[in-house]
Amino acid sequence: MTAHAPQHATQDDETGETVDTETTRARPADGERMRRWRMVLGADSAESTGCTLTGQDVAMDGALDALYGGGGKKPGGRGGGGRSTGLGASAPSVARWLGDIRTYFPSSVVQVMQRDAIDRLGLSALLLEPEMLEAVEADVHLVGTLLSLNKAMPETTKETARAVVRKVVDDLEKRLESRTRATLTGALDRSARISRPRHRDIDWDRTIRANLKNYLTIPGADGEEATGTVVPERLIGYGRASQSVKKDVILCIDQSGSMAASVVYASVFGAVLASMRTLATRLVVFDTAVVDLTDQLDDPVDVLFGTQLGGGTDINRALAYCQSKITRPADTVVVLISDLYEGGIRDEMLKRVAAMKASGVQFVTLLALSDEGAPAYDHEHAAALGALGAPAFACTPDLFPDIMAAAIEKRPLPIPDKEAQP
Repeated sequence: MTAHAPQHATQDDETGETVDTETTRARPADGERMRRWRMVLGADSAESTGCTLTGQDVAMDGALDALYGGGGKKPGGRGGGGRSTGLGASAPSVARWLGDIRTYFPSSVVQVMQRDAIDRLGLSALLLEPEMLEAVEADVHLVGTLLSLNKAMPETTKETARAVVRKVVDDLEKRLESRTRATLTGALDRSARISRPRHRDIDWDRTIRANLKNYLTIPGADGEEATGTVVPERLIGYGRASQSVKKDVILCIDQSGSMAASVVYASVFGAVLASMRTLATRLVVFDTAVVDLTDQLDDPVDVLFGTQLGGGTDINRALAYCQSKITRPADTVVVLISDLYEGGIRDEMLKRVAAMKASGVQFVTLLALSDEGAPAYDHEHAAALGALGAPAFACTPDLFPDIMAAAIEKRPLPIPDKEAQP
């Protein structure tokens, strides 16, 4: 029997050997796979992967090696114990490295690498230098780091730091403001329904449901089928927009170090809510002390630099202050943003929440207001609040307007992954 060449085979003109073209086509993919493994595992893998880097790959590998190839902690597989490479404590070398990673990697990766550099190599102090701040890729987490360094920041750096924070805040406001205003304006109008609306203000869905008992059957004429109609004895309409305050909102924000991203987002949302004339918004931050930053809500950057990340936590004291500011319980929404690690009096904290809810306050507990999901939190306190009808859950910035709209309308909160909540 004659052996046939593979279907995807050809003959090499020089050697006369039969070559499988499918295998040949697969080689570039295999080479790319080995290249990627070489980049992940570092220089020590060069022999085992059989891959030698060239061109831009060499520079990319150098940037990765400076961060992940030192003798300290390393991501899985990269670097060897004997290495001494790293960024060191030289501001110029760090500035060059920051420029390199922005050249070779997308923005999302740059932000992760910057966070790793701050955590692994202790570069926080270098962020106190203006030239360093100008080189970094600004994001919410960098703002949190800057706020934690606020008290140690020299005057020569503060102006640059405020510019960095301003850029992040402006970007967040552009992303969040229009939807927040639209969602909450609709909720406020619906919560102020009137019983004698103009025709264009009638809420037909609720009007029909409220008048179903007035359904009449009308006999058909000349053998036609009978028809039915609802007689709207009572009309329900949306309240017309007014300049009077309809709801009071109190944002009570834990400023412990783990809540940095939540503080940034809450400050932006606080400024947006404060710009709506039908809402009276108060912003309170706390650790073991309580600070009312309401008078700075017109500028979230001022709010952020008025916070002091870190320190202990006294939720009970903060809620006592918020409770003292409530004058219209039935028209008040209190939003507590905290990981619930209480350093104050636990039972008093729960009693205050129960008292506020009993008086008609809509109480919302957010374990985090960020894109990262729930941080480490006190499960026992979260369960206790849930038993009081104030379930604790993490909330993304995109979901926050819907949470607030539900609280304003006094309807169930759209809790994400409700079955997974404590």
